[in-house]
Amino acid sequence: MKVSFIGLGNMGFPMAQNLLKAGYELIIFNRTPEKAESLMHQGARYAGTPLEAAKESDLVITMLSDDAALEEVVEGPNGILNGLPEKGIHISASTISVDLARKLSTAHAERKQYFVSATVLGRPDAAKAAKLRILLAGPEQARQRVIPVLAALGQEIFEIGDHGEEGNVVKIGVNFLIASMLEALSEAHLMVEKYGVEPARFMDVVNALFQSPVYQNYGAIMTEQRFEPAGFKMKLGLKDVELAIKAAQSVHTPLPLGQLIHNHFSVGMARGYGEMDWTALIRCLEHSSK
Repeated sequence: MKVSFIGLGNMGFPMAQNLLKAGYELIIFNRTPEKAESLMHQGARYAGTPLEAAKESDLVITMLSDDAALEEVVEGPNGILNGLPEKGIHISASTISVDLARKLSTAHAERKQYFVSATVLGRPDAAKAAKLRILLAGPEQARQRVIPVLAALGQEIFEIGDHGEEGNVVKIGVNFLIASMLEALSEAHLMVEKYGVEPARFMDVVNALFQSPVYQNYGAIMTEQRFEPAGFKMKLGLKDVELAIKAAQSVHTPLPLGQLIHNHFSVGMARGYGEMDWTALIRCLEHSSK
């Protein structure tokens, strides 16, 4: 089976690599072709444009950083919409806005194509190990067609609903919970440290109490200050918090914690932390406490 994959960043590259390992014939595109060379040596074929990639198969996966990048790849003159065949499926693995997910669902439906949201939970190490958790939403017929492909990328697939944007809402909600955890953990971390308690001892207690890989992994990064290279950049964390605030406003839901986290990430951006891991949120609080 042929699969096209567009977007070979920190997450996209290992995901594409796992599709090759699973035996899929892979067509790839990336805005910087140099990132594709390693996969080409492993058997992938490079397409000159997203349109060409879409023409090569009836299943296209995109893994891009934000709404603007995805819109360009889908709706541009050399975009997926113009290349994907009738009944072809566009799987968006990106964290995008609810509005864009709805817009793309409509645009694909007008071409008698399918839009499926398959946003992923996990950092690059989970992507490499094919241990992602995948939030799947879209028309049932399309969902059933893509499940075998997605199984090569993750350890668990959650079927959310029949509309693509439902998967994006859940992903935005989960990312907001992680950002909220980082805020709370940073505040507590700084407080106990100022009393002379070693952060590692504090995390021993936290991990024993919550027994969560999220606390364990992010807590270790924060305690050891392994902010570079970033598994998930602060600038993307800010983007996701903005998506949560916008989604909440659209349904008149208060999100006061979201505004607080947004302010702290904005401080980090102003201080040049945008390319650091979003666990560097603790540095934003350190500056605020001085």
